[in-house]
Amino acid sequence: MAGTAKLKRKSFFIDEEALRRAKRLLGVATDAEVVRRSVNHFAEMEAFWRFMEKTRRTLKPGSFEAP
Repeated sequence: MAGTAKLKRKSFFIDEEALRRAKRLLGVATDAEVVRRSVNHFAEMEAFWRFMEKTRRTLKPGSFEAP
């Protein structure tokens, strides 16, 4: 997580089994870290898929190099 992140306390209901699964898959110890990482991951993936939809069929094969 970024060092400059501003954290805000929130209260919500969540399925405990889903939280346990996510905690195990992400390899983190706390519920708070699971929620933070999951929300960040979701936001990044949503931005990625929106970019993919926006650029669909506009990039030519070989127009960029893989890192």
